[in-house]
Amino acid sequence: MIELKPIRVLRAVSDLKSFTHAARELGLAPASVTRIISQLEQDLGAQLLVRTTRQVALTSAGAMVLARYRPLLEGFEEVTEDLQRAIRPDQGQLRLTAPVSLGVALLPQVVAGFRLAFPNISVEINFTDTLLDVIEENCDLAIRVSGPPTDKSTIWRKLCEVPRRCVAAPSLFERVPTPLHPDDLNRDLLMSYSAQGAAELWDLRQSDKKRAVRAGTKVISNNGDFLYALALAGEGICVLPDFITSAGLSSGRVVEVLPGWSIPWLWLTLFYPPYEQLPPVVSTFADYFEQFVNDHPNLDIVS
Repeated sequence: MIELKPIRVLRAVSDLKSFTHAARELGLAPASVTRIISQLEQDLGAQLLVRTTRQVALTSAGAMVLARYRPLLEGFEEVTEDLQRAIRPDQGQLRLTAPVSLGVALLPQVVAGFRLAFPNISVEINFTDTLLDVIEENCDLAIRVSGPPTDKSTIWRKLCEVPRRCVAAPSLFERVPTPLHPDDLNRDLLMSYSAQGAAELWDLRQSDKKRAVRAGTKVISNNGDFLYALALAGEGICVLPDFITSAGLSSGRVVEVLPGWSIPWLWLTLFYPPYEQLPPVVSTFADYFEQFVNDHPNLDIVS
């Protein structure tokens, strides 16, 4: 059985056309290089190299051996390098997916700080409001803002809860009466957040009272920023997380509808493929992101 080390030595001698230079590059004594090549020739039963007065060259047998083994050697070295990167917590590549609204508002600050702390980790981010399958999409980690997870094929980590509320522009209530009770809501004015094109269900609560309100189908979108822009324009009422609406609420551009009624908060959650153990790079980012969120309760950094 031919081992990889002699092939690596043969490649170095052939590429550098010198036993001495190959020895220097490989960190070996010149005598060791000579011995390794001689043993390889003995094992294969053929002369692989020929010395001239000026350089060392491959024989036809040596050229055939190296042509066959070089791709295998390079493939092995590539796998080894990938594995070494994968087991290091401060070096490698990370593939993320995140919702557009949260991603654009929050992740630039997260990633900037993360890259400063871990400059040898490269980050690739796919922004989408669709809940991608992290396994099919070959994604290391998915950041989601949604209800409590029900997906049993992945593992997840809750970072915090995300407040949300009904909002609308004051100009809307110059045209229609201000609702004082969930029963007063006009379904045609209730815009739905949905990735499946279905009307959204709002669970409104006040103390021990509960009302389930089915939003409308006149406007449905899977993008919170789009719905918020329509709300600002006075086109209707929508339920959105505070990290989208807090600035508008503070400035008065939007107002809370039914302020005495609350809506269950969402979860900011990290989803992973079903790893037996989190890859170190993934764990490094998850820990950093969780600390960032802990330092900014309710994601108030985006207010």
